[in-house]
Amino acid sequence: MKKGEIYEGIIGRFDFPDKGYIELPEGKIGIKHTLPGQKVRVMINKKRGGKVEGRVLEVLEPSKLETAENPCPHFGICGGCTYQTLPYEEQLKIKEKQVKDLIDSVCEDYEFEGIKGSPIEDGYRNKMEFSFGDEFKDGPLALGMHKRGSFYDVVTTGNCQIVNSDFTDILKAVKGYFEEKGTGFYKKMQHTGYLRHLLVRRAIKTGEILIDLVTTSQEDMDLQPLTDLLLGLSLDGTIVGILHTFNDSLADVVKNDRTDILYGQDFFFEELLGLKFKISPFSFFQTNSLGAEVLYETTRGYVGETKDKVVFDLYSGTGTIAQILAPVAKKVVGVEIVGEAVEAARENAKRNGLENCEFIAGDVLKVIDELQDKPDLIVLDPPRDGIHPKALGKIIDFGVDKLVYVSCKPTSLVRDLVVLQERGYEVEKVCCVDMFPSTANVETVVLLSQQKADDKIEVDLDLDELDVTLAESKGTYVESKDYALKPDGLQGYVDAMNVFN
Repeated sequence: MKKGEIYEGIIGRFDFPDKGYIELPEGKIGIKHTLPGQKVRVMINKKRGGKVEGRVLEVLEPSKLETAENPCPHFGICGGCTYQTLPYEEQLKIKEKQVKDLIDSVCEDYEFEGIKGSPIEDGYRNKMEFSFGDEFKDGPLALGMHKRGSFYDVVTTGNCQIVNSDFTDILKAVKGYFEEKGTGFYKKMQHTGYLRHLLVRRAIKTGEILIDLVTTSQEDMDLQPLTDLLLGLSLDGTIVGILHTFNDSLADVVKNDRTDILYGQDFFFEELLGLKFKISPFSFFQTNSLGAEVLYETTRGYVGETKDKVVFDLYSGTGTIAQILAPVAKKVVGVEIVGEAVEAARENAKRNGLENCEFIAGDVLKVIDELQDKPDLIVLDPPRDGIHPKALGKIIDFGVDKLVYVSCKPTSLVRDLVVLQERGYEVEKVCCVDMFPSTANVETVVLLSQQKADDKIEVDLDLDELDVTLAESKGTYVESKDYALKPDGLQGYVDAMNVFN
């Protein structure tokens, strides 16, 4: 097989998150963004270390699993959703199998509890980061998601199905406003332009909406007319804040150099499991509020009894898990690198009447050495790349009896499970929670317990059945000691050890 060659085949093996394989007499080809059972025409675009990868040129025949109607006109072009043509039950089966296969590759003798679905399948997201750009070079202004496989092209996702219609109404209004003004977007290679991102957050429970326009500082625009336009929209929810964030970073990420409040406030409120949470523009909060309740109920069940215990919630975000566990714990300590998320967590705990929560701002790797409390159990909810190896070592050194690991990327989870098991932890049970319908992502919750040195295996021995002739030929410890104490000095000690062994 060579680069540029074209092959046809049917997707058989299918790995997380959406990588399929076709088996041919010439060899195996891995292809991203496919579905099990699809017949595809692919071109070889990478060959390295004996592995061959291709990209889809055409889906010749759909998978027999693809029986769901496709309500989204952006599917297949936008890089957001992968599984939208699959019935939700099939999506869950695929994710469940993928996670179990990964866990089985590194773990034995654990309980797998399957997968729990999201309470809603459409309109579930409470946060979107839309990008400004163009759909093709020098084309008209676009605002939405990046085109699949493209670093530059942007698809205007005005009919996205995984968000509430308030998101798309706001998107259309902002795009139309800047189109009329003739305002340009930031071009990554030239480092010139004004418009970068539109961040929209909307609470499922409260309906509160926070809008943040992210631009460079290369122009000075009066955004009051845009603010008035947005406030005049007929929305299901209520706009509580409109912000303007400046970002002159070269990286294509939403970074906050400075944020001005154009209207209202720079936060909104969401509710989970009877608790109220204040959420700022850039602080981490699960993107599926109703799914988060399922996830955190599962986590709470895995944590178990917390009475009179000190709990560490590492990578705590706005302190959601910490506050769910706090009512019956002795103390909960949360560590989070995003400073504004920590401030929000402190306010949330105070608002929810929880006085036994402490939240510390900083990188877990650096902060963990400074923690004064000794934990009885630890909850881990790291970012997608998992836990820094040095931080993981320090976490293990606490020696707690129980760890609960919440992961949004099972491949990173599996890598960390290898280390945890090598250091004496055993995986007891695993459960998947689908927070991202129509996409290839899934959350996984794992309960691990420390295997203590005093764990014993009882064996019944009948000494009468043992051949003790060899044992009788060895010297006893007392004989060895007496021999070592003879005036022969070190040689006597060495000789004695030889006898003892």
